[in-house]
Amino acid sequence: MLRWYFSAIDNQKLPPMKLLLIEDENNLAKDISTYLSSSNIHCEWVNTLNLALEKISAYEYDCILLDLTLPDGNGITILKELKKQQKNEGIIIISAKDTLESRLEGLQLGADDYLTKPFHIAELLARVHAVIRRKQFAGNNRLIINELEIDLLAKTLKVNQKNIDLTKKEFDLLLYLIGNKNRVLPKSSLAEHLSGDMADMLDNHDFVYAHIKNLKKKLSQAGAKDYIKTIYGTGYKWEV
Repeated sequence: MLRWYFSAIDNQKLPPMKLLLIEDENNLAKDISTYLSSSNIHCEWVNTLNLALEKISAYEYDCILLDLTLPDGNGITILKELKKQQKNEGIIIISAKDTLESRLEGLQLGADDYLTKPFHIAELLARVHAVIRRKQFAGNNRLIINELEIDLLAKTLKVNQKNIDLTKKEFDLLLYLIGNKNRVLPKSSLAEHLSGDMADMLDNHDFVYAHIKNLKKKLSQAGAKDYIKTIYGTGYKWEV
C-alpha cells in the first residue's frame, strides 16, 4: 500500500512539468496522479505496455514513471524503446522488485532512478524534481543565462536585474525552451507541452505563436538578446 506523507514543501511554487505514469495498479496510479496533479504536474496515465509505447512514440515528457510489471509485458521493453528512439526524458522506475539484479538492469538501460514500492509519495515527487533539474537544468533551482536570471521555485524571471511579469503559460514555455536549448521544437510539441492531450483535438496550434510572440516581446523590451529563433516551417529553438 502506498504510504502518504505530506511534505512541508509548497509544491505550487515548483515549476510546471509534464509526466507519463506507466502503472497497472489502478488505485496506486490514481493516488499518484491526484497527488502530482495537485503539485503543478500534468500527469498522463497508461496501464499497459502497448499504450505506453504509443505514448512515448507520439509525445515528449519531462519525466516518465515506469512500473516494470505490466499485464502485457515487461517495462524493460519501454526502456529499450526509449533508448532506441534516443529520447531524453527523465526515467524513474517504480517497482515492487527489490533485487540488485532488477536495479542494475534498469539503471544500466538508462533509468535515472529506482524507487521500490511501497514508498512515500512525497519522496517520489522530490525524486521527480531532482531528475528533471539534473536533466534539464544541471541540478540547479536558479538559472543564470547571460542577462537572464530565473528562479525555478519562485517562478520569477529577471532581465538585467529587473523583474519581468510573465503569465503561467509564458513561464512554462520559457522553461521548456531553455530545457531543450539549441534543439528545434515543433509547434505541435510546444502545443502538446502547454495543453497536454488536448492539443490533438485543436484545429490549429496558433495559440503557440501568440505565446511565443508575447514572450519574445517581453524579453526584447527588457533588453534581452533574441534567444528564441523561428525555424520556418518547423518550429522554434532557444539558441545560446
